[in-house]
Amino acid sequence: MIMRKNLVLNSFLKCLAVWNVTGLLLLSCEPGVDLEEVQDTETVVQAFQFPAISETFGGTVDLNNLYDYEGQSHPDYIDQDNTQGNTITNEGAVLGRVLFYDVNLSSDNTVSCASCHQQQFAFGDPEQLSTGVNGLTGRHSMRLINARFAEDRQFFWDERASTLEEQTTMPIQDHAEMGFSGQNGDPSFDDLIEKLEAIEYYQELFTFVYGDEEVTEERMQDAMAQFIRSIQSFDSKYDEGRAQVNSDNADFPNFNTEENLGKRLFMMSPRDGGANCNTCHRAPEFDIDPDSENNGVIASANSNAFDTEVERSPTLRDLVQSNGSSNGPMMHNGAFNTLRQVVDHYDNIPNNNNNNNLDNRLDGRRGDGQMLNLSNAEKEAIVAFLETLSGEAVYSAEQWSDPFQD
Repeated sequence: MIMRKNLVLNSFLKCLAVWNVTGLLLLSCEPGVDLEEVQDTETVVQAFQFPAISETFGGTVDLNNLYDYEGQSHPDYIDQDNTQGNTITNEGAVLGRVLFYDVNLSSDNTVSCASCHQQQFAFGDPEQLSTGVNGLTGRHSMRLINARFAEDRQFFWDERASTLEEQTTMPIQDHAEMGFSGQNGDPSFDDLIEKLEAIEYYQELFTFVYGDEEVTEERMQDAMAQFIRSIQSFDSKYDEGRAQVNSDNADFPNFNTEENLGKRLFMMSPRDGGANCNTCHRAPEFDIDPDSENNGVIASANSNAFDTEVERSPTLRDLVQSNGSSNGPMMHNGAFNTLRQVVDHYDNIPNNNNNNNLDNRLDGRRGDGQMLNLSNAEKEAIVAFLETLSGEAVYSAEQWSDPFQD
């Protein structure tokens, strides 16, 4: 790729380029140079307009031919959207993509957002805890699939970020994670701003998106949130079936008997013999009810302390891949490695005096804990249904991939 870029640049330098009101025009070339011999005219134009971007990314970031982040459609039965005032744009999302994958956002240039949120694992982490520049994260890294399509606008397991925008830069300012905390000998976030402003491809990207080279935390937050909200997965077996019926409760014609049983159990209340999952993890987005409280998992991931402040959950979509392989451990502490272990937990949640925050929907007769008494076949049916929530394209789609990898 480096050789190809150099050939493009050399070909371009032999041609005369001028600006007019309609943009860049290639008017003429040196004798013996034919523009038709230049195989990639768009790359030539970008090389002139954005030389640092062309040199760094080659064809993975093409500002003259942006991915359509802003025009993505989603099913008409999807109602939730926490975008608020930061509408996705193609320009903002491409900047967010570069920021998301750039190790320059860590103090020692080794960790990016994508280190803990990996595309091949539904933008989660296969490890129980993620490795940062100064140690491990305190909780398991949450998957970022369909982050836009949730009623809850607060983020992190304990909802300490009031918006997705606020969330995007908090790991950067964490001592253990990305190291620009300004404490414990760490550089400050202002140091990061200065660092990014000195990088030529950011000078070009911020000018392209905002009209000038200034890097600010707010601009970074908006761009990264736009990119993250653009990551969506609606090509699952569930979506294929949901498009054919008028209700989440109807049997899906593309489901087998076990999958439809699992869906019914997921949707039904315990008094009707169901598991009551939908009360908190609401179809068809499968986002978490914002009023949910602790789910009975109270062990801390890396200490003997109790962690009862966990109230948020990512969508249940893409918990596993379409072939059933895991996208990583589940729960805030990574306690469970399989969907069956998750179902077993909800089937029997004992009362624990150390948990003063258990959601009352999981508390049986108030103080007894939840005992659903699901049969083995019913548990396996719920697992089969959960597996239908996984898509295909999100794991390899180029618009969400690493732009630094050619």
